[in-house]
Amino acid sequence: MRNFETFPEQEAAKRLLRAALADGPVHAYLFHGPRGVGKRRAALAFAGELLGDPARVERRAHPDVYVLEPLGEQIRIDDIRALRRDLHLRPFEADRRVYLVFGADRMNEDAADALLKDLEEPPAYVCVVLVADELGSLPETIRSRCQAVPFRRLSERAVRAEIARLAPGLADDQARAFARVASGRLDRARRLLDADAIERRTALLGVARGVYRDSGFEPSEAAATLLEGTRARGVSAKDDEVRRLEAFDLPTREAEQRARRAQHGAEREELLAGLEELAAWYRDLVVVAAGAEGAVTHADRLAELVEDGTRDRMVGAERAAETVRETWRVLEEFNLNPGLALEALFIRLRRELAGPVAA
Repeated sequence: MRNFETFPEQEAAKRLLRAALADGPVHAYLFHGPRGVGKRRAALAFAGELLGDPARVERRAHPDVYVLEPLGEQIRIDDIRALRRDLHLRPFEADRRVYLVFGADRMNEDAADALLKDLEEPPAYVCVVLVADELGSLPETIRSRCQAVPFRRLSERAVRAEIARLAPGLADDQARAFARVASGRLDRARRLLDADAIERRTALLGVARGVYRDSGFEPSEAAATLLEGTRARGVSAKDDEVRRLEAFDLPTREAEQRARRAQHGAEREELLAGLEELAAWYRDLVVVAAGAEGAVTHADRLAELVEDGTRDRMVGAERAAETVRETWRVLEEFNLNPGLALEALFIRLRRELAGPVAA
């Protein structure tokens, strides 16, 4: 099972899947946990072991593996209907058929209802693996019919190992910082290594410091800087999606809609990730002021943090970190105007760290 063991850490998930391989799988599994922690890789590896041909499954070339993933924002009922028609075909080569549904939490209500019918009474030769980042959007009726396989955020050590593989020449303090900023997610770590992402991060941290160092700080300009970064990330994601969709025979309008959805999703992810890093910067000011320099997230900016992380700024920085986290929670939960929310955030941060904004 060497291929099966290649995804990092996740010992609880591996233990459950080893038992499934030893005793025989149940009809449906639900791999759930944060994005970028190895669920997709684990699902493909599990399918490879079940079908006895990991290499062909990895290439999506095995006739008894069926992969469904959202081409855009949702999995719709037509996608599930196509899967259900395939579900009742007998295996071509192996003893069973394996169905991998990536982004299962993005099934709309009709799609989830349609899939439920076959999760209740699937053919004996079928194993369905749902892969989801969020459990909340999946109906309880779906969850209750699957064996749950939980995935956790990865350790800093595991993320650093991936960074070392991808960028072996990276300075140690920068590798440590990227691993901590990634918050246990390999997808985020990979994005941080991109040259454009490094520029966006530099701009973000410049804004973070400008809140309390720049006498002419303008909340609207700070908000615009963050939004410019999110838009740049969105354009890049849209271009990537356009290239990916070239392999599919889609009507032009549908391809354009799906590319736009990918753009909007990437912008949202970039915005929330930026707020997480902003909160981490103000937390680092508190950590440095408390004398715990080894625990900072931004290890590559330690000199700046030592300069800025004074005792008299400690209380304001602690409030600032919580204010950013509060804005993150609001933007994550509600469909608010990001520009207005960010400008309001920077007005509050300025007051907490440097006094009222000048009229």
